[in-house]
Amino acid sequence: MAKSIQLNNYLNRELSWLQFNARVLQEAEDQTVPLIERLRFLGIFSNNLDEFFKVRYATIKRIEQVGKEGKSQLGGIKASELLEVITKIVIEQQSQSLKILDGIKVKLKEKNIFIIDESEITNSQSTYLREYFYQYVSPALVTIILSDDVDLSLLKDSASYLAVKMTIENGDNQYALMEIPRTLDRFVVLPNEKGKDYIIMLDDLLRYFMHDIFSIFDYHSISAHMIKMTRDGELDFDSDLSTSFLKKISDSVKHRQIGAPLRLVYDKTIDEDTLTYIMSKMGIDYTDSLIPGGRYHNRRDYMKFPSLGGQDLLYPKINPLPIIGLSLQSSIFQAISKKDYLLYVPYHNFSYIVKFLREAAIDPKVKTIKITIYRLAKISHVVSSLMNAAKNGKKVTVSIELQARFDEEANINYAEQMEEEGINLLFGVKGLKVHSKMCVIERTEGGKLKRYGFVSTGNFNESTARIYTDYTLFTSDQRILKDVNKVFDFFNTNYKIFRYKHLITSPHYTQSTLFKLIDTEIENVKLGKQAYIKLKMNSISNYKMIDKLYKASNAGVNIQMIVRGICCLIPGIPKMSENIEVISVVDRFLEHTRLFIFANDDEPKVFISSADLMTRNIDNRVEVTCPIYDSDIKQELIDTFHICWNDNVKARIINKDQNNQYKRNNLLKVQSQLETYNYYLNKLEN
Repeated sequence: MAKSIQLNNYLNRELSWLQFNARVLQEAEDQTVPLIERLRFLGIFSNNLDEFFKVRYATIKRIEQVGKEGKSQLGGIKASELLEVITKIVIEQQSQSLKILDGIKVKLKEKNIFIIDESEITNSQSTYLREYFYQYVSPALVTIILSDDVDLSLLKDSASYLAVKMTIENGDNQYALMEIPRTLDRFVVLPNEKGKDYIIMLDDLLRYFMHDIFSIFDYHSISAHMIKMTRDGELDFDSDLSTSFLKKISDSVKHRQIGAPLRLVYDKTIDEDTLTYIMSKMGIDYTDSLIPGGRYHNRRDYMKFPSLGGQDLLYPKINPLPIIGLSLQSSIFQAISKKDYLLYVPYHNFSYIVKFLREAAIDPKVKTIKITIYRLAKISHVVSSLMNAAKNGKKVTVSIELQARFDEEANINYAEQMEEEGINLLFGVKGLKVHSKMCVIERTEGGKLKRYGFVSTGNFNESTARIYTDYTLFTSDQRILKDVNKVFDFFNTNYKIFRYKHLITSPHYTQSTLFKLIDTEIENVKLGKQAYIKLKMNSISNYKMIDKLYKASNAGVNIQMIVRGICCLIPGIPKMSENIEVISVVDRFLEHTRLFIFANDDEPKVFISSADLMTRNIDNRVEVTCPIYDSDIKQELIDTFHICWNDNVKARIINKDQNNQYKRNNLLKVQSQLETYNYYLNKLEN
């Protein structure tokens, strides 16, 4: 199927993304992954799919609705055709995910973990569940009795509903919807019986108590089938200058809940008349994406499946390691005044970032703190440290991105808290998202100001730092930090284009500078010098960047790429990309690092970056790519790239067929995430 939509030299972005999500599904299917972790991968697969429909599918739908073919934007396929192909692939993937789920449930039974439905409840369990239902579920339950006067156009995005059909004694049908309460855990853990664990899903608990819920109706039969609707997730706000940006985003987030419907997932055993009635009430027709599914939807909730059974059902615990030379018990400023240090989460402890900010907050010599924020943890020690600094009289400036998709509400709440503490808030640059991850502080030393700071590939988020791989460079290199300070100046005076001597920044310089670095490799290979390019990122979809890499490959430059997600570049095409190899690693941790390495005639130039090679990162965001000058850190980054490149357990080969074939060879097995942890552990021990 992927071959049929390939045009010229690129793969379609949306279909490439669906193949990434297929790799997530492979993890759920992988027998070597612990059972409960496999369930959680099913949850990640489902959550990814929800976001895909809210954003990418919604964009294509808009193109189709305004009558545009959108071929140039969509990789050479008409919008209407692409919508059909997406729906077909998603139906196939959903079917596969249900088979995987059934297989996992069988394996869980062998481990004495039983997921039961309403027909399997025993008398003793019924007593427990009745008390649970009336104490917790019934007060939270929203039930809508459907009639001509009831408007369903405002049903919540991505909420799960049980569509209820009651056949009344007179032969008429009465329909209703029950919303699965999102304030409660989806999985109700029952008391352990004789060493056996039992779980019932909230959906089945509602089915069990349907008679209690609908006792006022005189029906002779009742049935309930699950449905879920996905709405357009793009923000839409006007340009009224009298309205604060904070309020505009807040209003738009609320509006997202009533965005245009895009997809209806339904239990394929639902009665045809019930489905037709519900669709008409919801304003959904057969031109929307209709996905027949199983008994349960919103499988994203499996991400929070309870940790039952033995430790063999979960990943072994990995304790984050200390960074050699940096101590959480002593001054970080003193340490980084002498040399740079690299933090690599989750292998290292994220607490070094919080420690740096807490030290800055109480240090009398620190005068200013400037930081960019994109996504924050639900309970953010980063924000509490910044507010602590403001209380101590530091001048704190925070650039917070209110349009960080699906985190807008959390960022608004934090922005309001910081504003109350007197922190100077910057809401980015008009028309650009601020996606760079950086911090700079100014400290008085010997009557002069000296800068300290860090530049990162990831968000300053304690929660994601446990499962996302990201680099953070701690530095007092005044060359780098002077440029970081200029980026903050750009936030205030964005009508000016600043020049940077060391950082590579978007939207003005990323493409041109990377092109020059690639051109150097092309010239070197022509001169018989050592030339290679090694890139690690989340996604690559910018056609100009892809064409430049094709040009380098055609000149003879060897290119190795590790791309976790979207890859529109096609490796291995004769006389175009035959010197390009691409792999994708999907494993326990989400590969989130961006790392660029250029041979530079055996004097490697190495960069970490907040930017992927996508048009949005190059042209429509504020991004920072930071050079690595410390020779030890440079080697460390090259080493970790090679560990990942040599993965022959969790790496998949990216090719034109998009078949997610595992990379296998006769070499010693390398599971790169485990080997990366061991790499740092060996450094500590030697």
